[in-house]
Amino acid sequence: MSELTAKSIAVKPAMQALFLLFRIGSERYALQATEVAEVLPRLPLKPIPRAPDWVAGVFAYRGAVVPVIDLSALTFGLPAQARTSTRLVLVNYRADERAETRLLGLILEQATDTLRCNPADFQPYGLDNRQAPYLGPVREDAQGLLQWVRVADLLDEQVRALLFPSPPLNLAMLEERP
Repeated sequence: MSELTAKSIAVKPAMQALFLLFRIGSERYALQATEVAEVLPRLPLKPIPRAPDWVAGVFAYRGAVVPVIDLSALTFGLPAQARTSTRLVLVNYRADERAETRLLGLILEQATDTLRCNPADFQPYGLDNRQAPYLGPVREDAQGLLQWVRVADLLDEQVRALLFPSPPLNLAMLEERP
């Protein structure tokens, strides 16, 4: 074995991760695929009275009530456009390591592509955006900047209590109401 071959074998390949890509308006964003439970077409939702405008509603999924937020409305105050590429993406939401993992629906525009890259390619962008802590580091490529959305940071304590009440919503009670 040559010295060059030995060195190439000794170098570990870069850690690769899969990301689901989507857009909010003309801006590109990514969710780590390990946080995605399922990608569904956009479905009818039951609205939640007096919830913030970006809370799109709830729907029944495999016997459970799943809250859904519109990430475009949360981020920029404009609801996601109803396109054929707009999806309802179920993510595994966990506020912290001690909390139970819950399903949370996200309405995402143009959620049709994936990217495999090294997570270390995403770099801090220099702003401490306390109004949107879920907007993480950015990665530059030929199409511009791609921003990582961190699922665990999507909901503040007040909205988390609204969407994930204790005890959980009963699906039968939800269906009985007009």
